[in-house]
Amino acid sequence: MTPSKKTPASRTPTARATIADVARVAGVSKATVSRFMNHREKLLTPDIATRVEVAIAALGYSPSPMAQALKRGRSRLIGLVVADVTNPFSVAVLRGAEKACQQAGYLLMLFNLGNDSGRESEAIAALSAYQVEGFILNTLGHDTGAATHAASRGKPVVLVDRRHPEMQADFVSLDNAGAVRLAASHLLQVGYRELLFVSEPVQGVSSREEREAAFRSFISTSAATAHRPHGNSFECTADDEHGLDQALKKLRQRAAKGLPAVLSSNAVVTLRVVAAMARLGWQLGPDVGLVGIDDTEWAPYVGPGLSAIAQPTDELGRIAALCLIERLKGLDLPPRQILLSGRLVARGSSAVGPKT
Repeated sequence: MTPSKKTPASRTPTARATIADVARVAGVSKATVSRFMNHREKLLTPDIATRVEVAIAALGYSPSPMAQALKRGRSRLIGLVVADVTNPFSVAVLRGAEKACQQAGYLLMLFNLGNDSGRESEAIAALSAYQVEGFILNTLGHDTGAATHAASRGKPVVLVDRRHPEMQADFVSLDNAGAVRLAASHLLQVGYRELLFVSEPVQGVSSREEREAAFRSFISTSAATAHRPHGNSFECTADDEHGLDQALKKLRQRAAKGLPAVLSSNAVVTLRVVAAMARLGWQLGPDVGLVGIDDTEWAPYVGPGLSAIAQPTDELGRIAALCLIERLKGLDLPPRQILLSGRLVARGSSAVGPKT
């Protein structure tokens, strides 16, 4: 059986046609194809222009958007590095940044660290390889060299939620001190007196340090009030359920006949506290009050509803993206610090009342 002949345009189905393929099939140079693609067919004879057009259609050729962008010196890509994409905060910031980038004609590329600070340099290097024009960083902030390296290459950087020590860059965040005061004041106002601030490991992560410091300051400055609160802090990890259970038991012991409550530093910690309460068989509100920083979609449906400080997360992402785009357009100002206020959403977990 005689094998069928292949046309000059025949290619492996999975192979992507190149400008060299078009030139070969049309019998012209790559420069001629480039002229045609850049709408300069007036420089070509009608016969040559037709041959190039037919070859492009036969091969299904389309130029690489990345290659075209790099020829223009612009990729229209922005890199976003987040510490933990399983954290609802990171997802919400991503949504806000993506909307702002899309409206301005940019695409967002995401790199998730998975809470591994050792990957910060890897993230910067990987995104740089795709020629991103700038970075939005919501990282652990442990590897200052990674972000500094990006900035030293002329790429603007905007930091979200977590600072990088000694790095001068635009910074967008929740007003952490204000959020903690708002939560603690609410607990005090409704009758809780023995408070426990629960956080992931604090050292080296600026947002956690600021929140823990704000809690200690609140306890200290409230010492002279009529309803003086007492407070302690506890750092919890995902693999230390026993430690968290014991911290909650000690909280109730310290409260004696008073009312104990937890202020959790983010949504991840809030879930751990809720799980511990379930293990101990306690009720949110009457047994131990709870207010968490970060209001999530599921917060109203857990137990009696979880009280929370709602962060303007979409707005944080949007403002971070706009700050970066302004820098990309040539804005030259000293680094800006933008702090947004949280909003108290009180639900059953911080309601004092009889057990049901």
